[in-house]
Amino acid sequence: MNEKDRRRQNMTPLMRQYWKIKDRNPGAILLFRMGDFYETFEEDAVLVADILGITLTKRGNGASEDTPLAGFPHHAIDQHLPKLVQAGHRVAVCEQLEDPKMARKIVKRGVVEVVTPGVSFRDTLLTPKHSTYVAAVHWGEGRDKGRAGVAFADATTGEFYVAETSAERVPHVLGTIAPAELLADKRQRPLAQPLATSLGAALTPQEDWVFGVDFATETLLRHFKTHSLKGFGVDDLDLGTVAAGAVLYYLGETQKGRLPHVNRIRRYRAEDHLALDSATKRNLELTASMADGRRDGSLVGVLDATHTPMGGRLLRQWLVRPLCDVDRIRQRLDAVEALFVEPSLRRKVREALRHVGDLERLAGKVCTGRATPRDLVALRLTLAQIPEIKALLEQEGAEPLAAIRGKLHLCADIRDRIAATLVDEPPAKMDSGGYVRPGFNAELDELREIASGGKTYLAELQAREAKATGITSLKVGYNRVFGYYLEVSNAHKGKAPEAWIRKQTLVNAERYITDELKTYEEKILTAQERSSELETTLFAELRMRVAEEVEPLQANARALATLDVFASFAESAERNGYVRPEVDGSAVLEIENGRHPVVEASLPAGESFIPNSVRLASPVGEEAPLADAYGQVLVITGPNMAGKSVVLRQTGLIVLLAQVGAFVPASRARVGVVDALFTRVGASDNLAAGESTFLVEMNETANILNNATPRSLVLLDEVGRGTSTFDGLSIAWSIVEHLHEAPDVQARTLFATHYHELNALADRLERVKSFSVRVQEHEGRVVFLRTLVAGGADHSFGIEVARMAGLPPEVVSRAKDVLRHLQAHDVAAEVGVSGHTAPEASGGDGALAMPVVSGVQASGVPAPSVRVEPASDPVGESLKAEVARLDPDRMTPIEALIALSELSRLLGSGTK
Repeated sequence: MNEKDRRRQNMTPLMRQYWKIKDRNPGAILLFRMGDFYETFEEDAVLVADILGITLTKRGNGASEDTPLAGFPHHAIDQHLPKLVQAGHRVAVCEQLEDPKMARKIVKRGVVEVVTPGVSFRDTLLTPKHSTYVAAVHWGEGRDKGRAGVAFADATTGEFYVAETSAERVPHVLGTIAPAELLADKRQRPLAQPLATSLGAALTPQEDWVFGVDFATETLLRHFKTHSLKGFGVDDLDLGTVAAGAVLYYLGETQKGRLPHVNRIRRYRAEDHLALDSATKRNLELTASMADGRRDGSLVGVLDATHTPMGGRLLRQWLVRPLCDVDRIRQRLDAVEALFVEPSLRRKVREALRHVGDLERLAGKVCTGRATPRDLVALRLTLAQIPEIKALLEQEGAEPLAAIRGKLHLCADIRDRIAATLVDEPPAKMDSGGYVRPGFNAELDELREIASGGKTYLAELQAREAKATGITSLKVGYNRVFGYYLEVSNAHKGKAPEAWIRKQTLVNAERYITDELKTYEEKILTAQERSSELETTLFAELRMRVAEEVEPLQANARALATLDVFASFAESAERNGYVRPEVDGSAVLEIENGRHPVVEASLPAGESFIPNSVRLASPVGEEAPLADAYGQVLVITGPNMAGKSVVLRQTGLIVLLAQVGAFVPASRARVGVVDALFTRVGASDNLAAGESTFLVEMNETANILNNATPRSLVLLDEVGRGTSTFDGLSIAWSIVEHLHEAPDVQARTLFATHYHELNALADRLERVKSFSVRVQEHEGRVVFLRTLVAGGADHSFGIEVARMAGLPPEVVSRAKDVLRHLQAHDVAAEVGVSGHTAPEASGGDGALAMPVVSGVQASGVPAPSVRVEPASDPVGESLKAEVARLDPDRMTPIEALIALSELSRLLGSGTK
């Protein structure tokens, strides 16, 4: 016997019960129900006290030392449970499974659910318009090395998907899903932990046998009651089957096997969707603002006009999983257009949807035995809207809307049964009863009458005894210790009849019972108890009957959610002036007068967004060779704050919206379907992993160059600015060349930059075009016109932007002096700053020459054949002039450093 077992032998029976249950739920905080409290012990107590900010106490439990203890009232679980789960913990809720009054020894207890970051049915842990996924990933080994299986499910809705992909694509697939919890074989934890961290998901390692192929297959077949997975079209996904089995097993463990609403598994094809990496979703602010992580300031915040929670969830899913299939995209656009051109129909549909509840999650609650009377009433009210919605859709001939109408089930039997069984407004808590409709069950009506009549009788008894005894203050009361009693104040206790039996003496009163009182007490309490039990039974029977119809309920939920999204897109299009895009299989992207939907929506009243047009095409497909009006790579220069980043982002958002099947903010748009959308915008670091801002930038850029195809859209903003000027320019130049020349890339690209030298590429590379964002100088100030025009810019106006930001005037003035000085002493002989074109490098391969800046190639390698050869010694003269100008006695430290840097630069330029 080990030390732990010996220690537990000395514990009280209660603590031995606690540890027996705790051992069955490893890795979970155990909330142990004791009367009116949930208690935690030892390590759990320390953890819970810290997270919840409650008192940590100690008590003796038969062990040699006191046990840490922390608890809270059972009615506060909805307040405290979310805090524990949001801290990333799994929580096992252990309830008393029998009435303590009926227990012979220790009360029987058991875990009724395990709540985790990815699996919960509690409303306090769910956001109505957000899906909550638990996912599993299994990396292949041996002959499957380089591949991985992925599965994910939403326990509240029954949504269940499985996929296989290359190992390198796993982060992209899961990034689109955004699971709250990730399951992995504990042997693969080194692979899973960084993935979970990047996803912001809680990692839950599982035993290796959970990820065994035989166990996973058996788990799936037993649940779906089939002899194979061929009927679901996923039988060829060996690694995916392992991941799916792990997810289903985990759901069964947390929900104690109650999963009838998970009635099918679907194949998730990553190739069917526009690929979006995590950086792109963040940069485009699809579901959350980069500034504060909130919904406001994001694309979903502008587009979401849905009326149902399930519609809101579906809209978010579509935004992060745009389609690549032209036919499916056009079908969605047809549905949106049908509701867009018929405002009256749209208003009626949206009004009906306003009264639709979360049918998807309600069905899940019903199947798992969690639905309350109020939930079933909400379900009935939702079903009551379906006849009207079907009738409205019969007026519209658009095929997608007709398909929705055909998928709606009236479920009249369920609706009528709920209406006949439950009152229209049930109480919030079931233990108070009163939710079954009077007249539904004769026995229940009789018991209710007895209980109600008994209470009336007690009131009559009180009045009668008060009159007979002359005790005017006589009261009839009740407590759990000895039931009903007669209470007499001390001033009148001498009037109490001898037949009354004294039961309790208080400071100011005496309490008595009588034979008559006990007889009616037993009758009343028995009726109340039987009434409560019968009502519970009747409700359970109703819930079970509704659960049998889960499939048509789920079909209704999907159809109503889809209709809600279509109506939302149409409503947003009318409100914001969006148009239907033309979507085809070409490699063309043509946007006329495009606008940024989020920026436009946030403008002050009366201020209008300045639109811009973009024309791009890759040298593939029907449109090759390119017409003069198109470019494959647009190099966009211009000042800070002029709007370069806005043009990039709005282009990406317009493409994404078009492939989602929504109307777009433009006067016209033609979108050749994009297979992947990549962005590199803004600056960020990952210091915890030892990655600087520039390294993060290069990581993201490398991902783009290694994965982009001629069907992709690439949006690059200020690449190369995190290092020295020459290094950055060299990198930027080389990236543009690669995007243009590499046969397996040649992606449609917008490249915003402050390196004006890149404008020269428009003369050297056939499919590169130079654009700039216009500004106007007026009386020494800069006016941003935010208009994209052909031709490059040669000035960034950085100092002017610094002045606008509020830098002290003396700093701005000094910066202008330094700039003039640097410009006056610049010795660049070629493209560097002067803007002249560098001669082509020697070599017979026809390669394009790099620009030469102060005798250095933009690649960072000294130019072998081009060197600055001044006729005199301007460096020496410049050094003398600089030294003569300096006054060391009056220079500040920063001025001295600037001067030293300038002298070093001049000296260095003369020795190269």
